[in-house]
Amino acid sequence: MTAATHSTLFPQDPHGSPYSAVPSGADAVLEGLDPEQREVATALHGPVCVLAGAGTGKTRAITHRIAYGVRAGILQPSSVLAVTFTNRAAGEMRGRLRQLGASGVQARTFHSAALRQLQYFWPKAVGGSLPRIVDRKIQLVADAAAACRIRLDRGELRDVTGEIEWSKVTQTVPADYAAAAVKAGREAPRDRAEIAQLYSAYEDLKRDRGVIDFEDVLLLTVAILQDQHDVAEAVRAQYQHFVVDEYQDVSPLQQRLLELWLGERDSLCVVGDASQTIYSFTGATPDHLLDFRTRHPGATVVKLVRDYRSTPQVVHLANGLLAQARGRAADHRLELISQRTAGPEPVYTEYTDEPAEAEGAARRIRDLIASGTPASEIAILFRTNAQSEIYEQALADAGVPYQLRGAERFFERPEVKRAIHALRGAARFGGNDALLDDAPDLPSQVRAVLSGDGWTHQPPAGSGAVRERWESLAALANLAQDFAAAKADATLGDLVAELQERAGAQHAPTVQGVTLASLHSAKGLEWDVVFLVGVAEGMMPISYAKTDDQIEEERRLLYVGVTRAREHLALSWSQSRSPGGRPNRRPSRFLDGLRPGSVATAGRRGAVGPGGAGGIERGAQAGAPGEVRRTSRTPARCRVCGRTLSDAGEMKLMRCEDCPSDMDEGLYERLRDWRAVQAERSGQPDFCVFTDKTLMAIAEAVPSTPVELARIPGVRTRKLNRYGADVLAICAGQELETGQDEE
Repeated sequence: MTAATHSTLFPQDPHGSPYSAVPSGADAVLEGLDPEQREVATALHGPVCVLAGAGTGKTRAITHRIAYGVRAGILQPSSVLAVTFTNRAAGEMRGRLRQLGASGVQARTFHSAALRQLQYFWPKAVGGSLPRIVDRKIQLVADAAAACRIRLDRGELRDVTGEIEWSKVTQTVPADYAAAAVKAGREAPRDRAEIAQLYSAYEDLKRDRGVIDFEDVLLLTVAILQDQHDVAEAVRAQYQHFVVDEYQDVSPLQQRLLELWLGERDSLCVVGDASQTIYSFTGATPDHLLDFRTRHPGATVVKLVRDYRSTPQVVHLANGLLAQARGRAADHRLELISQRTAGPEPVYTEYTDEPAEAEGAARRIRDLIASGTPASEIAILFRTNAQSEIYEQALADAGVPYQLRGAERFFERPEVKRAIHALRGAARFGGNDALLDDAPDLPSQVRAVLSGDGWTHQPPAGSGAVRERWESLAALANLAQDFAAAKADATLGDLVAELQERAGAQHAPTVQGVTLASLHSAKGLEWDVVFLVGVAEGMMPISYAKTDDQIEEERRLLYVGVTRAREHLALSWSQSRSPGGRPNRRPSRFLDGLRPGSVATAGRRGAVGPGGAGGIERGAQAGAPGEVRRTSRTPARCRVCGRTLSDAGEMKLMRCEDCPSDMDEGLYERLRDWRAVQAERSGQPDFCVFTDKTLMAIAEAVPSTPVELARIPGVRTRKLNRYGADVLAICAGQELETGQDEE
């Protein structure tokens, strides 16, 4: 498991630092950067927005930007505040800056930066010492529930706590919670009026006890900066330049804090990728990233699309996933261009059942390790933590070491421990338990016992802790079903013994093993080999994703999973849950038109009709009549001299930059004028319609049919459908109606 900035194309010292020696000067800091990264590094004035695709070296670009500014004497180290979202990312950034000779730059999370300011200014702004920050707000929520005479189990406590956190980061007060939750389409774990009551009681308890929580750190910092002009001026005098990483994940509260830090200045650089927005349930929104040019009309916008992490085959699949997307984030997607040599094609495997799928993955992993692939460079990624147990067991059975990331081991989860304790008690004293009177066999006995801990025949609505707990208990119920099928005379005592053996066998001999992780917890990491498992309808997208926005976030989650792989990528699904089960599962709709033997599914939620294959059509599938389809790419070569092209701009022109051009200058100018009108109508920058290079390519090719226009790189299906008629008319010398609106 490695940080997502690792790549063999970036120079590495034995300890993982970007350089073995500190660069000798400012110019040396720029060495090794590609043209777009260099543009980021040297754009030190005014607002800058970096749209950075997965694996494109965004951390490298922004750390070199800061280091170049410091080494060139343009930025004072102490005046720079770089903000990111995890302590690990902040620590990595500080280490890189030190290695680049830019020590003294503050690289922190939003909360860490706010807390330092709050601790410093609290005595002056409020008086006394800063209140204690509660370690676990869930206990306060439990006390608030008791005060309201509302009974919450452990799962509901966690879910209600999550709702309170979401309310605070979206700056929603208790009285407005119900309306805000409905507007946001949130699946509330309890009656919304009850949650609002609990939220209000929680805030009262904090006030009575003189404590604050994690979100209060941001809220109080915002309040002080808003209300106390001298404090705000002191902070702004300290920090003159701001860099924000993972900007697509900022919440409204964090955005407000950033605005107060900035004041009327515009010395800001933000970095993000709307296609990697996967935390909207916590209040994160890509709107601030997508609206950056609107808020800062003079901003420099740089796109990083050269993917240094993944092979062309992996990048092809990632691009194909987003080509089928819809919605605002999809309109701003980045098409990655791999900078690595060719690798193996992604492998798609269908299994009869989940145990076979887990055993198949474990078997392939064992072979990979035997052939020399380090276990730490392999990951199994799944949608929910409840899926981990069967893969833990399969790896343990295969003798493969593993580690869990972002989740407790299955047998260490509280609900699993309680359930096993209850099963053990039932095995000992079940003869006196009326609960088991109507349970004639082992599976029904287990379900009867688990029902006392919250298991039901139907899963609960929505997501969160209640759903995860149900899935853990359902895994035990399924295990009992399979155990009884294999051993007809099995008793509860036999099952408990089996569970104890399984729990003991799943302790890996070393933490440097294969990584098991949910897709959410895998973000920011990468491996040589990635197994994406359970890629079936109902799990990807998850069954409780109902709205278009929820479906699209599920697609982005799969995109994040795909882009974790450097070289080998395997996607799998099973036809049924257990051996002999009804084979009624189908592969995820997100793979329609991408995996061999499938076609894009027009009209299905999450697809966008014709062209949904997004450049990854395989085999000889038949398309719709007249449909413009793309095929797998071959290496792009200059149409003048024949040289292989790697530069994104040259690939669009299909010629080297310095090779002769036969461009129709008049046509190019007419296309530019038309583009300016379209950009103004849609409220987007010009390049969001077509880039200059794409217009140059059109002016050189002068296409006369949709098929010819579609062959030009940069004219994807969505843009062909939206702008194709206009472009072809202009190429034909026709005059467009000035009042025409393509919308």
